[in-house]
Amino acid sequence: MADTAPSKPTACLALADGTVFYGTGFGATGRTVAELCFNTAMTGYQEIMTDPSYAGQIVTFTFPHIGNTGVTPEDDETADPVAAGMVVKWDPTLSSNWRATEELTTWLTRTGRIAIGGIDTRRLTRAIRQQGAPHVALAHDPEGNFDVEALVAEARAWAGLEGMDLAKDVTCAQSYRWDEMRWAWPEGYARQESASHKVVALDYGAKRNILRCLASAGCDVTVLPASATAEEVLAHNPDGIFLSNGPGDPAATGEYAVPMIKTILDTTDLPVFGICLGHQMLALALGGKTIKMNHGHHGANHPVKENATGKVEITSMNHGFAVDAQSLPKGVEETHVSLFDGSNCGIRMVDRPVYSVQHHPEASPGPQDSFYLFERFAEAMANRKAS
Repeated sequence: MADTAPSKPTACLALADGTVFYGTGFGATGRTVAELCFNTAMTGYQEIMTDPSYAGQIVTFTFPHIGNTGVTPEDDETADPVAAGMVVKWDPTLSSNWRATEELTTWLTRTGRIAIGGIDTRRLTRAIRQQGAPHVALAHDPEGNFDVEALVAEARAWAGLEGMDLAKDVTCAQSYRWDEMRWAWPEGYARQESASHKVVALDYGAKRNILRCLASAGCDVTVLPASATAEEVLAHNPDGIFLSNGPGDPAATGEYAVPMIKTILDTTDLPVFGICLGHQMLALALGGKTIKMNHGHHGANHPVKENATGKVEITSMNHGFAVDAQSLPKGVEETHVSLFDGSNCGIRMVDRPVYSVQHHPEASPGPQDSFYLFERFAEAMANRKAS
């Protein structure tokens, strides 16, 4: 079936089941194929589009006012957008924000990302929730010429995220140091000049704000590519190991990441902290399993409960795979759960400072509900040194 078309649509979104949505294209022209997800956040569209965890996905924004704050390089989570495309209800508005340096439409065009406006995002979101995240083809042609059958065929032929290792596509090419701390008024991003702990961060698609939070917690951070070996990690003589967020199927990335993590756990007593894909990598290294979710968790309003205290944190999430809590072995306990669906949101080893969470404590929707996790990591490193 086809959605009601405007007089001259310039963009087309074709789902693998044959459903077609027409709208107004903006940003780059051309076409792209990806998994379609929805995000319920009311702010942060630039951070979402530049989050490496969205590789291989087109994002439907349920909040209609997209573009109103423009874009600024200060808000990029990585150098360029990583999400494959954008779907919105209303055409982007002009920016009204003193920090904006560029309009959203100009930025998308410059960085090669396709977007479509004028879509019934409520209907599309219902379809994603009911049927699961679909494979889609998104096309933008100013002349409005679309081969719909070919677009549907492309969506059906796309392999999907299961079994796909995307961390290798978004990781850094070589190691680097990071000392920039969290943004603060009026200085902006200050530099960490008195770090207490040396941390090696494995980059599976690391967001800049995670690295800033580590620096703000007193860490001197060295970032290594996702493929780094245990020997390369330990050559930096770190006080702790951080496992970053990232895209794709954790089991696929785990083919090379899990042996490295296992070696670290088996041969050292270093504190280990993971977020998102890093959480899933740690679970796999400890003997757990991961599963593909129906439509995943994507938003800045997800309540998560810490089991030990009963505290509820409002968190930001972005994941289409989850750790199967039933698969966790003895000696590993579940620390956090989603209050939306009860899915796993955190684990820890019961006798060592090794832990991870599914949600994003650096994104600050609470706004500071989860920053204690970085402080806990710093405390674990300080305790190890003291002992």
